[in-house]
Amino acid sequence: MKKRFLPSLIASLILVGCSADISQSTLETTVKHSGGQSMGDATSLYWLTERIAVPQSAADYVVAGDYGWYQSNYRWEDGTVRELIREGEQLKGNQGLVPYKIHIRFNQQGEAVYQQYRLGTKVLPLKSEMLAQLKSEAVNVAEKTKQQEKEGLELIQGYWNGKEFETCSGQEYQSLVFNQSLPSFVVDRLAGIDSFLAFVGSEKGDGLVIEDLLMLKDDSQSCIQRPSLLEE
Repeated sequence: MKKRFLPSLIASLILVGCSADISQSTLETTVKHSGGQSMGDATSLYWLTERIAVPQSAADYVVAGDYGWYQSNYRWEDGTVRELIREGEQLKGNQGLVPYKIHIRFNQQGEAVYQQYRLGTKVLPLKSEMLAQLKSEAVNVAEKTKQQEKEGLELIQGYWNGKEFETCSGQEYQSLVFNQSLPSFVVDRLAGIDSFLAFVGSEKGDGLVIEDLLMLKDDSQSCIQRPSLLEE
């Protein structure tokens, strides 16, 4: 089975302690979660970093079939979205897929004090509706990922050879159980072809339970890492 050891997308817990003096100490807790969802033609992979149960940063990787794809990073301060950056490709009429990039910074009042939108070779303005939508998408990534974490679910990626599944971090499992109905061609593919899978699921014994299958590709597909467009 092919070995691909990439940084784990499984949630991790880091405890950092510091003290101002002997009588007073502050415990700072940073927790990382992952998740995702599939809706219509869009497949989304999510990552979230929280500090003391408040969103600190998040990221997504979204594929929308023939309409394009994008990856984003989001940053919070004091519980509000303060910065986001997105890049990808979108379908633009007969031009096909055109590269684009969006970068926005918000002040404490939620106003966009800096914005840049490049589509192909053009620099365009962002309408207020689009600014609101982008901010809403950041909040949705955080809320959806946190909800899945509470349900014991996370984003899992890896390779299946018909007999065992190896995650991107090198863990091996002996079975996959689906909690959703699958088309027969998907079942046949999993039975006979080495495949890359990305899904929202959980561990159960020596196997994995799949709640939402996000991606099914041949085993030449690389594991998808958390986008890094903004400094943490």
